[in-house]
Amino acid sequence: MSFRYLGFAKTVLIALVLATTPLFAINIILNQFAERRALTEMEAMGEVSIHRAEEVISTTVSLLQRLDRDGVQTCSAEDRVIFERLIIENGMIDALGLVDGKGQRMCIVPDRDLAGKIILPPVRTDGPLVGIGMLDRDYLGAKAAVISWDLKDQTRLFAEVTPAVIAMDPGPEYLRSYRRAELRLGDNLLWYTVGGYNSEASRAEGVLSVDVMSELYPLAATITAPESAAAHVVKDLKVVAAAACAGIAVLFVAIGVWLSWRPESEANDEFVAAIRNGEFIPFYQPVMDIETLRLRGCEVLMRWRRPNGTIVSPGQFMAYAENNGHIFDMTRHIMRLSSEEVGDLYGENPDFKLSINLFAGHFLDREVVADIKSIFENSKISFQQIVVEVTERHPLEDMEFARKIMAELQALGVRVALDDVGTGHGGMAYLQKLGVDIIKIDKMFIDTISSDDNSTTIVDSMVELADNLGMGIIAEGVEQEEQIERLLELGVTAAQGYFFAAPMPADEFIAFAERMEQEALERTRLAAEAAAAEDAASEAAMSNAAA
Repeated sequence: MSFRYLGFAKTVLIALVLATTPLFAINIILNQFAERRALTEMEAMGEVSIHRAEEVISTTVSLLQRLDRDGVQTCSAEDRVIFERLIIENGMIDALGLVDGKGQRMCIVPDRDLAGKIILPPVRTDGPLVGIGMLDRDYLGAKAAVISWDLKDQTRLFAEVTPAVIAMDPGPEYLRSYRRAELRLGDNLLWYTVGGYNSEASRAEGVLSVDVMSELYPLAATITAPESAAAHVVKDLKVVAAAACAGIAVLFVAIGVWLSWRPESEANDEFVAAIRNGEFIPFYQPVMDIETLRLRGCEVLMRWRRPNGTIVSPGQFMAYAENNGHIFDMTRHIMRLSSEEVGDLYGENPDFKLSINLFAGHFLDREVVADIKSIFENSKISFQQIVVEVTERHPLEDMEFARKIMAELQALGVRVALDDVGTGHGGMAYLQKLGVDIIKIDKMFIDTISSDDNSTTIVDSMVELADNLGMGIIAEGVEQEEQIERLLELGVTAAQGYFFAAPMPADEFIAFAERMEQEALERTRLAAEAAAAEDAASEAAMSNAAA
């Protein structure tokens, strides 16, 4: 028997063994998976809290050091004016002032009743330059922190940090409903706490716990949750496993036969042929102005149209394309097709934006800049209409070089958007170092924005951050009218999602754009007629009154 047939037989045998494993073994595996998944998510939640606290402390200490360096060390009117300006510029700070050696406020901006209250421990000659304490004020479980800088003259500059900057609630919904998160400073000083156990976790046993420590400050985050919360991840899978064991057996065998019988080179050859034959095509998902209901442009999404007409979603081929380097040719092909298919539409609507997705590998050399230049410089789509999206889900290997690539694109007029904000590796570092123009709120936050106060708080923080940094903001995955109403309340005016339209081929998108423009013109006409009628009624009323 040849090695190929031997491998085929072994693969089928393994598939049958795996598929026919008793259900109790499947339950054990799923439980272990759920626990590992929960611990990983809990550790990520703790890291988010620690990183945010580190950022808050470091930013505030830097501000106090700058005041000391610049000689702003008194309660004089001139220094108070500087305090007030810095508070306005730094959204995370509620107040600035000085305390004496006993820790009692000498002055505070904005003005408050000093009332002789001691907010910091007495100064010590051998004490640290930086001091951190907590105030009684709180918000969503977070206390207002007070951070001080010793001026070495028995006085200290201090800043009161708003609790809202630390009051975050990351993590998946199945954990947030049951877990408790605590952020402590120094010797068990509680800074932030959220959540708690329901009746499922009333006993001490069966509890998962994760501790995350800061490498910069005496900070510790503790996340605890009952094991029963982790079971929610696989609850449905257990039902499916019990009901469809026979079907899964057939599927495993079929997959085993396919994988063992079909060499990898053959699969790769088919993929290359699909690229050469132009089987990868652009679909366009509209981006809407939710205030005016006018079209702002679209995001270009890749689809695989097989020769039999079947459309394959990117989740089934994108990872393979990226790992095998095919994504570069595919992206160039998609950009060329987009410039041809919707070029006339964009030439007639210079305010429309065309968003193109890039992945981390595009920022390892300057080839993507050359591609965009060669494809769009003679196109009816101008550089100013192009937006390139870089996702936060996959880390950039060389942040500094990636920033240079983005700067070259921005010099052409191309705008840079950070996709999947809040879900991946970059976080604040991407926003600070990459100089992006637009942030896109991930669907996971939009899904619960109308029912979850924590999602609302996170989105509100993103909007405030975008406003402070002068960036645009777009909400992804909008599917309900209630979400649109909530987004408008929070100040978000651009969105995309199935509520407006699913991704569509070029001809359907062009027809959609024309229909949106006609509807907008009709709304304008009706509004003008209504205004004219109202003016006429007013004039008639005035004439009757005069008669």
